[in-house]
Amino acid sequence: MFCVAPTELETKMNITKGGLVLFSANSNSSCMELSKKIAERLGVEMGKVQVYQEPNRETRVQIQESVRGKDVFIIQTVSKDVNTTIMELLIMVYACKTSCAKSIIGVIPYFPYSKQCKMRKRGSIVSKLLASMMCKAGLTHLITMDLHQKEIQGFFNIPVDNLRASPFLLQYIQEEIPDYRNAVIVAKSPASAKRAQSFAERLRLGIAVIHGEAQDAESDLVDGRHSPPMVRSVAAIHPSLEIPMLIPKEKPPITVVGDVGGRIAIIVDDIIDDVDSFLAAAETLKERGAYKIFVMATHGLLSSDAPRLIEESAIDEVVVTNTIPHEIQKLQCPKIKTVDISMILSEAIRRIHNGESMSYLFRNIGLDD
Repeated sequence: MFCVAPTELETKMNITKGGLVLFSANSNSSCMELSKKIAERLGVEMGKVQVYQEPNRETRVQIQESVRGKDVFIIQTVSKDVNTTIMELLIMVYACKTSCAKSIIGVIPYFPYSKQCKMRKRGSIVSKLLASMMCKAGLTHLITMDLHQKEIQGFFNIPVDNLRASPFLLQYIQEEIPDYRNAVIVAKSPASAKRAQSFAERLRLGIAVIHGEAQDAESDLVDGRHSPPMVRSVAAIHPSLEIPMLIPKEKPPITVVGDVGGRIAIIVDDIIDDVDSFLAAAETLKERGAYKIFVMATHGLLSSDAPRLIEESAIDEVVVTNTIPHEIQKLQCPKIKTVDISMILSEAIRRIHNGESMSYLFRNIGLDD
């Protein structure tokens, strides 16, 4: 178990050296709740800044206090308008850079465009583009949480601290799920099996993996460009060459590897956005005899009709952290619960500002976590 002890962190939280400025780059007030919690834990006031949209939809940022020679931490939570969120961050970072800030640290709990981190057909690696834009704007350090793919850290040429929300989710399971010892950790696709294994080993529970037609479609997408085209062209290929063609994939019938009969099923993943795959997994688990179904994830995007679909589904509870604001979704669906992760973000800010080691926040975390 690697849960962060609240008392140990809270005793250190209000101890920061001078020269720290905390900004929220959000123009949307609903996105500022996490920033306020972090400031409260650090015992500092939020920096004075105006972020707003002009009538022509241009983003304007006005910093209203001196940041010269200071460590500036810019907290940016992703709103529904993700592209505006990115521009707010980039403009504020650049404004701090041109105002002679000593260092500019971005605190971005959910890194946007993280799913677009592989080349697919003739697309682009958008998360690499975004990383380059942030570095070019003047970011000197990044604090984020549970990147969709840990390799995204390599897109940056600045230090990146990829914190983990799993200690808080594990703590929730132990304290809020009665009879969790009768639970089984479920991966809704083979792609999330490593995360499920990590949870299962720390809770000393069994594991089950759903494989087949209901698996996440993302695992079937190729990272090449599909060139040359599938139709064989005599003019394009030399007659003496016989290039072997890859056999197309065929999904097997849906199966659940592991016993879930008469057990509590806890599905774990990093992001809940389009909930169709989670609903299909829940139906499959119900058919296999699971009597209660929980879904746990770090980032609750919960786009479109997700709250309504969850409310009408076989899922009993969806637990996400507050890396992304979802108060409206909680009003639409009482099954959605929130775990606060402001404590670990506050401690990361304090340690970076005071020049302390970050290793304490990564205790017992392996390569697969």
